[in-house]
Amino acid sequence: MRRPVALRLQAVLGTLALAAATGVVLSMPEAAAAAGGATGYATQNGGTTGGAGGQTVRATTGTAIHQALCGRASSSTPITIEVEGTINHGNTSKVSGDSCNTAADKIELKQISNVTLVGVGNGAVFDQLGIHIREASNIVIQNVTVRNVKKSGSPTSNGGDAIGMESDVRNVWVDHTTLEASGGESEGYDGLFDMKANTQYVTLSYSTLRNSGRGGLIGSSESDVSNGYVTFHHNLYEDIDSRAPLLRGGTAHMYNNHYKGLSKSGINSRAGAKAKVDSNYFEDSKDVLGTFYTDAAGSWQVSGNIYDNVTWSQPGEDNNPAGPDPQSNTSVSIPYSYPLDDASCVPDVVSATAGANKGLKVSDGSCTPQNPDPTDPTDPTDPDPTDPPTGTNLSIGAGSDGSSKASGTSYGDVRDGDLGTYWSPAGTTGSVSVKWSSATTVSKINIREAAGSAGTIGSYRVLNHDSGAVLASGSGAGVIGFRAVSLKKITFEITGASGTPRIAEFETYAG
Repeated sequence: MRRPVALRLQAVLGTLALAAATGVVLSMPEAAAAAGGATGYATQNGGTTGGAGGQTVRATTGTAIHQALCGRASSSTPITIEVEGTINHGNTSKVSGDSCNTAADKIELKQISNVTLVGVGNGAVFDQLGIHIREASNIVIQNVTVRNVKKSGSPTSNGGDAIGMESDVRNVWVDHTTLEASGGESEGYDGLFDMKANTQYVTLSYSTLRNSGRGGLIGSSESDVSNGYVTFHHNLYEDIDSRAPLLRGGTAHMYNNHYKGLSKSGINSRAGAKAKVDSNYFEDSKDVLGTFYTDAAGSWQVSGNIYDNVTWSQPGEDNNPAGPDPQSNTSVSIPYSYPLDDASCVPDVVSATAGANKGLKVSDGSCTPQNPDPTDPTDPTDPDPTDPPTGTNLSIGAGSDGSSKASGTSYGDVRDGDLGTYWSPAGTTGSVSVKWSSATTVSKINIREAAGSAGTIGSYRVLNHDSGAVLASGSGAGVIGFRAVSLKKITFEITGASGTPRIAEFETYAG
């Protein structure tokens, strides 16, 4: 017999140059985040690519995540944030900037776009700290665990939602995540995956949702029906009371999910909602599909599902279970193609693929887990500042300019190959650029300080001057690597220093 929710097992499991006490953000080569690309409804409305094509940084604290967002050139500049370690209240603070709107008690993806959060290395765990997506678009969250987020008790975060979306959110892909609680509302928890206030074009794939009173909802009330176009596939719902999900209005597509231990209800289609329910495996559960706790009916189209030890309640005024012999009462047209595993193999396929730290394995419809295309995310290596780049220094013979210069120095001194000459800003901060008459591919620079000034440069940003994108950021001179980019002008901007910097050479390299 299933234990009461209060007795369930506990869930298992700063700046861009912040000190180690608050976390680190490092410039990194582009990761293979979002391998294989978005699926389901997240492919519609222009698609969901997250931070693809932008800078990639590493974060080990919540503050560093916020700082990476705030360090962008704009709120829409693409960025991939690789997360490793435990993110919690103790290392997450509010960060301010023109390209962000953050908060101290949650990971805040608010009024922004084109962002990927991906767990790497030994894994990323958001412990008692939720991820909040508001007035945002084109967001990818992948390979992370979010656990024990509370709306009451201590500490509280994100209204008790592990991942919550609200207010004109568009195109979100959440993939290979583990979302966990340790009880229901009476223990202080709310939903694991909630969407409301006009959230559309969302996919939840290859994820595990467990040990919660509420799996998630689409629509916060019977009048909040502007949400929808949501796909759920290859997910495990385990030991959930209800809301797997609760759907108020809109359209949702559920295929190849494994539902196990749903104690009160499962897919709850209400208030005119339509649910297409394909080849799922329902096991040891009650009322896995229907309209429950309301007389505002929804509808469903079913095919290929397996009901293994599923019990059904009697119909009533506020209760309309689809079983014991579920039949379709609507028709739903799906605008995308999708490989469909036979329901009989869904428990095995989902067990091998769903959740964080599963190698991003997927299914191609053959009932056999596959490695993602092109590859699993790898743990990239920092550029080694002690190992100078090889190849041609593209700065020799190029043009140069900048924002300021001290008396007696020249921008051209940083591209003459002479360590005896240097450029200095008029004060402790400033910028210097190298430019070419035609687009040039650059993936690495080497900032060489003049004799007697080593260690003066503090924080910096490397900018694609053509687009304004931040290619890298950090502290100190030396070798700085980033994703290869074609541009006509690259800028090294000094934003902090312990004295007047002296840059002898601003070298640029293709590889």
